[in-house]
Amino acid sequence: MLSLQDNELLTRTGADSSMGRLMRRYWLPVMLSSELPAPDSPPRRVRVLGEDLVGFRDTDGRLGLLAEHCSHRGTSLLYGRNEECGLRCIYHGWKYDVDGNVLDTPAEPAGSKLGPKVQHTAYPCHEVAGLIWAYMGPKEHLPLFPSYLFTKVPPENVWVTKSVLECNYLQGLEGEVDSAHLSFLHKEWGAGSTDDRQGLFQQDTTPAYEIEETDFGLRLVALREAGPGEQYVRVTSFVMPVTCWINGRGTKAPHIYVPIDDTHTWRFDMGVLDRPATADDASRAQEIGPDFHRVRNASNDYLQDRERQRTSDFTGIAVFLNQDAAATESMGPLADRSAEHLGVSDRGVIALRRYLLSTLRAFTDGGEPPHQVTDPRQNDMRHIDTIAEVIPAAEHWRDHFPHLLQWHSQGHRP
Repeated sequence: MLSLQDNELLTRTGADSSMGRLMRRYWLPVMLSSELPAPDSPPRRVRVLGEDLVGFRDTDGRLGLLAEHCSHRGTSLLYGRNEECGLRCIYHGWKYDVDGNVLDTPAEPAGSKLGPKVQHTAYPCHEVAGLIWAYMGPKEHLPLFPSYLFTKVPPENVWVTKSVLECNYLQGLEGEVDSAHLSFLHKEWGAGSTDDRQGLFQQDTTPAYEIEETDFGLRLVALREAGPGEQYVRVTSFVMPVTCWINGRGTKAPHIYVPIDDTHTWRFDMGVLDRPATADDASRAQEIGPDFHRVRNASNDYLQDRERQRTSDFTGIAVFLNQDAAATESMGPLADRSAEHLGVSDRGVIALRRYLLSTLRAFTDGGEPPHQVTDPRQNDMRHIDTIAEVIPAAEHWRDHFPHLLQWHSQGHRP
């Protein structure tokens, strides 16, 4: 359980909150590339960390993320004209470039100096792997974009989806570091089972955990018995500030939980493959409507099928995405963690909370956030990985996976 004070510290992400200031020091995904498909295509509204923003791709293909309301009189730039390398407000024609510079104030007299005096809020953007990322922190602390695995494979080897989670970001993030729930929430049986690891989850429903702090966040290792002389090793990487790398049916899958505000979250799911992705790989996209809300949601009880629950799976709710949502959203829009009763199976959740609280307090005291890349020579992220594999029981997982370098927060390897 958490105190009410600590729960507030971890879950509040507005610009004036400690966690909000910390999150703004990282590159965060804010939109799908497909939302801004071409130069001068229509701008799109997006809300991130409690801020109302507008994204656009200018005539030269550059990406901009601006505060939604015009600095002149507050009209929404969503309705603006995207033309000639700038976004022009429909009210009085003020025009902004991707950096928030005011290029034109056509309603002002010739020679007016008003425009150059105004700096509109704008955030740097970076596009990779089908996602548009933004940095919303102080420009003097702008880090390099980390060289994650999905930046090194061909673009066609990555699939992405975006959906709305109707609760605080931390509820979704905690589900990713909770390996024990796989044996229950996602349990299937019979001819309709879609996961060939189900037997491993059911054979040992009480995994042993090994958890270590790293330079990027936490590495969480769940160990299960997998038969005579074998163990099932599942490695999850929590990467600051809101990402978990999990292994999904052979796919390395970063799941990213970006706060829309304190009671809503953007869930970005990625799949990184060693081959071009297909429609079947990203089949969960069929569960998401054009407004990024799931077809199965709390308003329709996730279309739960009680007969299916009785005969073929644990929940009667189809698809992992919806099962996760039912578990996390039904806690309420912002869960009260002071009322919990945690057990041994919650070691990953406890470790995540302790790590975030420790990191947040160090940051508040003036320390630098972890996992900040400023030197290209140190931009090596091979040790951030996710694994789900059966290995000999007598072999230590680290010996079997030597690329999982144990980087500690002090910055050295063992």
